[in-house]
Amino acid sequence: MSSPIAGDDDRAPAVEAMFDQIAPTYDRANRVLSLGLDQWWRRSAIQALGNPKTVLDLCAGTLDLSRILLDGSAEQVIAIDFSAEMLAHGANKFGPDENIQTIRADARALPLNDDSVDGIVAGFGLRNVPDLPRAITECARVLRPGGRLVVLDFFRPSTAVSRLLQGSYNRFIVPLAGGAISGSKEAYRYLEKSIGAFMSADEFVALLAEHGFDAQHRSMFPPVANLVTATRGEAENGP
Repeated sequence: MSSPIAGDDDRAPAVEAMFDQIAPTYDRANRVLSLGLDQWWRRSAIQALGNPKTVLDLCAGTLDLSRILLDGSAEQVIAIDFSAEMLAHGANKFGPDENIQTIRADARALPLNDDSVDGIVAGFGLRNVPDLPRAITECARVLRPGGRLVVLDFFRPSTAVSRLLQGSYNRFIVPLAGGAISGSKEAYRYLEKSIGAFMSADEFVALLAEHGFDAQHRSMFPPVANLVTATRGEAENGP
């Protein structure tokens, strides 16, 4: 497997192959690397989403957010990710009668109708999507007017504290621990580099505003992850 290059416009196939490879150990690595905080971050994201009935879990990975959604007030979850292996490893979190639909698809070309979902949540995935404005355009298209988009991610740090925490932890601990758990140190080196190649939270909020969203962000604890909450405007769904 060739390692993806963070920020490369053509990285999607290599990123997909990387996630297919680390899918069996992805959940365990997340718990260890975050000391279990990743689940608290995810529950905070679902709380920020409100109570939509039909929800798109975008860049759904192994379906942790989908599980929390269906344990709450969501009546239907559509989980989309471009890694078939990630979706397959998450499927065992659900019974046969639960109302979840998993789709292998690209965030830049969502196979959904206009105004077809009440809410969208994306956890730790959008920074891996080339041409992010195109993906945000798609989110605006499929989200109903007044619906909410919540994004939980590691944005490029913009404060001295977050730069110190992310810089030291992600550069040294993440590749070593993630590599030991997954058997792919290069995958976790890419994940660290992808943060530096991503937008800051402020830049991402500005991008959302260009696409008709009223957005704001807040730092999680510790200040390495950010939660962005955005509401789609009533009048239009794109720039």
